[in-house]
Amino acid sequence: MIEKTDGFRKDINGLRAWAVVAVIGYHFSIAGFPGGFIGVDVFFVLSGFLMAGIVIGGVEAIDGSAASIRAFLAKFYLARARRIVPALAVLCAVILVVDWFVMSAKEYEGVGKNIVSALAFLSNFRFNREAGYFDASSHEKVLLHTWSLSVEWQFYLLFPLIVIGLYKLSRSRRRLAVALACLTAASLALSILTSASMPARAFFLLPWRAWELLGGALIWLLYQVRPRLGDFPKIALEIAGFLLILGSIVLLDASVVWPGWLAVIPVIGTGFVLLASRQDSILSGSRVAQWLGKASYSLYLWHWPIVVALYYLELEKDLVARLAGLALTLVLGWLSYRWIETPTRTRLARMPRRLEFGAIMAALLAVMLSAHVVRSFDGFPSRLPPEVNAIFKAADDANPRMMQCQGNEKTRVSECTYGGPDLGIVVIGDSHAGNIVRSVEKALPSPNLHVLDWTMAGCKTIAGLKKIGGQVVSCGEFVQYAVDKSKTLPPAPLVILNRTSVEVDPQQATAMSQAPGFYISKPHASRNAAFFEEIREGLISTACEFARTRPVYYVRPIPEMKYHVPKSMGRALMWGHRLDVSISLDAYRQRHAWIWATQDLAAQRCGVKILDPLPYLCDKERCYGAVDGIPIYGDDNHLNMRGADLMIPMFRTIFEPEVAPPSGASS
Repeated sequence: MIEKTDGFRKDINGLRAWAVVAVIGYHFSIAGFPGGFIGVDVFFVLSGFLMAGIVIGGVEAIDGSAASIRAFLAKFYLARARRIVPALAVLCAVILVVDWFVMSAKEYEGVGKNIVSALAFLSNFRFNREAGYFDASSHEKVLLHTWSLSVEWQFYLLFPLIVIGLYKLSRSRRRLAVALACLTAASLALSILTSASMPARAFFLLPWRAWELLGGALIWLLYQVRPRLGDFPKIALEIAGFLLILGSIVLLDASVVWPGWLAVIPVIGTGFVLLASRQDSILSGSRVAQWLGKASYSLYLWHWPIVVALYYLELEKDLVARLAGLALTLVLGWLSYRWIETPTRTRLARMPRRLEFGAIMAALLAVMLSAHVVRSFDGFPSRLPPEVNAIFKAADDANPRMMQCQGNEKTRVSECTYGGPDLGIVVIGDSHAGNIVRSVEKALPSPNLHVLDWTMAGCKTIAGLKKIGGQVVSCGEFVQYAVDKSKTLPPAPLVILNRTSVEVDPQQATAMSQAPGFYISKPHASRNAAFFEEIREGLISTACEFARTRPVYYVRPIPEMKYHVPKSMGRALMWGHRLDVSISLDAYRQRHAWIWATQDLAAQRCGVKILDPLPYLCDKERCYGAVDGIPIYGDDNHLNMRGADLMIPMFRTIFEPEVAPPSGASS
């Protein structure tokens, strides 16, 4: 027997509550929510379910004429805009005002760009081009969460057109279900097959996410034809669904490939709860769940900027601050629902269609144009004192050719030279090596000589190193290429610099607790003694292979600060405080003891020479992130050009002739 879905459904509202609580718990790092990001997947299924009811029912009710289709689409799109735009526009306007007082010029310019993208419902495309959702830098993007709104809006635009097109061919729900099932299967296959190799696209873009929304539509179609269930089957189905959702929240974490096949679990769980359709369930029908469900959209909108603020204030690990952030989320979310969502939706619905469209577009354009002005004027650097701007600009003091010259795991390797026509020296390593190339160039003894840049982001100088998952050109393949080509080059010296300790330091508890993502002979289940010995041998043997044809110089690790130096110093000065960013020499030595010992072994085995940057970056007690009040780092671990230039005297020693011991001296 067919059941109707007219009227308010408490189970759907309760599922919204579960979804938003999961997302908020995850973002506020509340214990028990390691997989809370699946809340967005629940939202997608709910959107697909609800849109199917609106669109399919609406299309079946019209006569199919061009006029009736236009009227239906106008009504549908305006209803979606009425629901989404007002609260989002207010949020963006508030962010634009607040960030005027707290952001650097570059950051504020980025906020302007992101607001335009968010209100154009294209932010998922922007964030796809940047760092991934689970990356540390995501906490600096105040509108990152709007990616899901963009995905939903893009689905809203396309889904009615798909249904109308299919109904033009046949007004049969069965054939519609078959067609939607095929689209769902294609999207799911794309997600499963490519989530590991293209994680950003799979996470942010509609073709990889469409199966969740279309899955919701299929669940709606199934709901229409399923037989009426008794109380016990409903309870069993609902409990099974919530167990799948709760299990995903508790047992998954950010280390999994997502969405991929694992996302099927919360999607099926949501489908079970929707099919059970229990309106008196304690799991979804309680007053708290209903309150949270009603305000879920506004809660979702406001929680993420508060999370970003905690990271901005470096309070993300402070329990009291996080609890205060949660309380503020509830307050702002409810105020937004009560005073923005509800009244604007009611008033807009009462307007004539053209007037409603004009009002929505006016609100959008007012905020978008303001954001565009911020973007056009480079974030208004005149807002800030010159000293503050100088500190923030230190983050951009980088080799302008670095992105062109430094290879990475997605592009073919570029070989760049800096200087004259003749080879003077080779620099190989990861991004830390890429940061010092221009300073090595300045140390060359003749303008006729050049530096050969053999650097690849994230690549340790180990021939044959492999990464789990693979890439277009692997690090190990590139290093082997360099080893082979080195044999054909003039015997110029070679400098090796890597940021190695971040992943292979046995003293790091985090590294030890995780399986390594790279290997030489075979993958390792943990960072055990065999893993460290293999990596150590790889580093030494590769350096010694280079040493067969030329002098090789290992640079000791660059000191790593605990904070992003320009941002920490600049933000502190904006609030009237001067911040000294530094680490102790003891902390440096403890972190890098393993790689120091490895470099020493290379020196013993094949005569690799050691270059020590500490005398140029540290005093007898500490290593500093700034000199004369201006940062020498571009972030927390990469030297900027000013910092790298401090080591020019060290690089000049490479070209100084060795002094022979006096006659009769012991060797």
